[in-house]
Amino acid sequence: MQDYLNELNEQQRTAVTTEPGPLLVLAGPGSGKTRVLTHRIVYLIRELRVPPWHILAVTFTNKAAKEMAHRIENVLEGQPRGLMMGTFHATCARLLRMEADNLEGYGRDFVIFDTEDQLEAIKQALKDLNLDDKKFPPYKMRSGIGNAKNELITPEQYIASNYIAEVTKRLYARYQQILVANNGMDFDDLLMNVVTLFDRRPDILQKYQERFQHILVDEFQDTNTAQYGLLKRLTAVTPNIFAVGDADQSIYMWRGADYRNLNRFREDYPDARQILLEQNYRSTQVILDVAMEIIRHNRNRVHKQLFTEREGGEKVSVREAYDENEEAERITGAVQDLLLRGYSPGDMAVMYRTNAQSRALEEAFVRTGIPYRLVGATQFYRRREIKDVIAYLRVVHNSADAISLNRVINTPTRGIGSKTQEQLTAWAGQLAVQPADALIRLVIDPDVQHPFNGRAYNALHLFGQMLHAWRTVRDEATVGELLDLILEQTGFRDYIETSAKDDDDAHDRWANVMELRNVAAAADGVSLSDFLEQVTLVSEVDDLEEEPNRASLLTLHAAKGLEFPIVFLAGLEDGILPHSRSLDDVESLAEERRLFYVGITRAMDRLYISHAFRRLGYGGWDVAVPSRFLQDLPADLVEGGSAQQRRQQTKTKASSWEWSSSSAGSSSWSTSRPSPTPATPRRTTTAAAKPEKALPTPNYLRTGIADDDHEADTPAPPKTARYKTGQKVRHAKFGAGTVIESKTTGNDEEVSVAFPEYGIKRLAASFANLEILD
Repeated sequence: MQDYLNELNEQQRTAVTTEPGPLLVLAGPGSGKTRVLTHRIVYLIRELRVPPWHILAVTFTNKAAKEMAHRIENVLEGQPRGLMMGTFHATCARLLRMEADNLEGYGRDFVIFDTEDQLEAIKQALKDLNLDDKKFPPYKMRSGIGNAKNELITPEQYIASNYIAEVTKRLYARYQQILVANNGMDFDDLLMNVVTLFDRRPDILQKYQERFQHILVDEFQDTNTAQYGLLKRLTAVTPNIFAVGDADQSIYMWRGADYRNLNRFREDYPDARQILLEQNYRSTQVILDVAMEIIRHNRNRVHKQLFTEREGGEKVSVREAYDENEEAERITGAVQDLLLRGYSPGDMAVMYRTNAQSRALEEAFVRTGIPYRLVGATQFYRRREIKDVIAYLRVVHNSADAISLNRVINTPTRGIGSKTQEQLTAWAGQLAVQPADALIRLVIDPDVQHPFNGRAYNALHLFGQMLHAWRTVRDEATVGELLDLILEQTGFRDYIETSAKDDDDAHDRWANVMELRNVAAAADGVSLSDFLEQVTLVSEVDDLEEEPNRASLLTLHAAKGLEFPIVFLAGLEDGILPHSRSLDDVESLAEERRLFYVGITRAMDRLYISHAFRRLGYGGWDVAVPSRFLQDLPADLVEGGSAQQRRQQTKTKASSWEWSSSSAGSSSWSTSRPSPTPATPRRTTTAAAKPEKALPTPNYLRTGIADDDHEADTPAPPKTARYKTGQKVRHAKFGAGTVIESKTTGNDEEVSVAFPEYGIKRLAASFANLEILD
């Protein structure tokens, strides 16, 4: 058999080498689905001699698409020409540009409105309809419109059964008018407009049915109605569809995803084969057994008996804290213990159900000095200065984009106030053009009649001159050169420095702009249109820096597709996980259970679960109820006692005044924590490998040994203890303190310091950066 197929286990090989036709691959977590998808594409090209241009592969993130493309190129030893691969949105955007001449109401240079742009357009629509944006919050109205588009419902087809629905119908119609006037589409339009085009023009549909004779889909359980409708249309003649998914990991119902599309697949393709991928390459068997016990309580699912060659493993640790602050202290204490035992910060992840939970956790990480990153915070492409610069590029690219023009016309401030902007919009309406085109008219036609006084005219004329100059060089200049010209002529750096809160803020914001400049420089040869499309379609996970040596704080929704040696799941309480909105709905409650399952299966080596006795809510402190999901944890695979035992321990400590921040250190998570059993090197197991009786320790976790990838992250073991009992030291957060004890532990030095205001803290010397005072 071919060498690249020898890397696969039996189930994977069966999926990759099956005959063309409809195939549903149900892939458990960590089962190598990306490998199956990429090897299937290679198999089609190399063994079945399918031309690459007859293959379409769709994913849910740009990161996944890039990873697949890289793997395919490695196996084929070159890039397959003509293969179309990307996210649903990127693929549809590409198809729409290819068919721009056949679109109704749009030009080839249409722009894609991100979430913030959409909200601005909805606010404008509310204003146009004399509707109160406090009574009809724009984000809620956007959600209602998006739901309709996901179901392929147009404004004309929208059925209004009550007053709110009637308002939504009117707003939807006006919102679409604004989008078309700006030559813009939102994310949902990209999908809907392709389906609409195919339905309106059967000849165009036939062209793509003939081109895409083999279609592969990743994360099939997360498809919505529009996405499924697109796939069904494309495969109506030649049903060679290779769908990979897992209903147990469907967690985006709130975004329109419908795991029932897996059932529809079976109905629409009755001859489809089904293959299960059950061998896990990520977690220990203990973690997998816990996960299977949790998810088996959901109904109407296909059971997968997950197994791994990583037999055994540490039990799952469950603890109750007094409140969210104590919970955060326990987590950071456990992290410090793990750092002393050889793990690095980048191996850790703390996951939670809601963004609000991150506050206490962030504060605890800051206090202890453990480096961390907050995943899903203000994303790079959503930062104000980046949005401003991109808005400039969008106006240069598409003069119809009035939303972007409104953002930059007085940024930096150039004397074009709201009254002048209103005059400009009204005057543009009289000329039957968009405001950007009116500005250029003001520059190139000295005889044009206009309503502006001297000061307003000068400001508009100056900005119009710059805009006209940028548009003139647009097609000849690279994106980087155009960006440099805009930054220089607008004085953007001066603007950042004068509007920043302080020097650090100015430095960070300008560094962000320069990072965008680096992205533009790296896109040499890419058109402005393609560049804008790429940065608009970047997702939250795509926005992450690669392999930072920082602990990750992230929501469970953001954790999908990721893996970490150590995982903490915080806030396992009824009302949080499961969320309060799901408690009375069977389907929503099932999705919350799937969310818990996804969190569990992110863990490679160890899993820690915590909940609190009380938690601060909107009305004050509330006594929390442990999550109902905790009752389903198998007792023989969990340490920490039952929920009742943990609650009694909390009450006893609280009533006897034994609870304090100093007692909330790492030692209170577990009284006995053996050294970690590290994950084996990822994705190296072959089909012929035998189950291991004991897990080997990677070189980088052995004392004094470091491999190339981890040498910089793991400190060398100290020869002698640097800190001595009685020594005075200073910590950046805790202030001055006295060393009580210091000892060499694993790869680091563990220092116990008494701080007058914070009590005794056990610190890892390599991260604490203690200053010796005497």
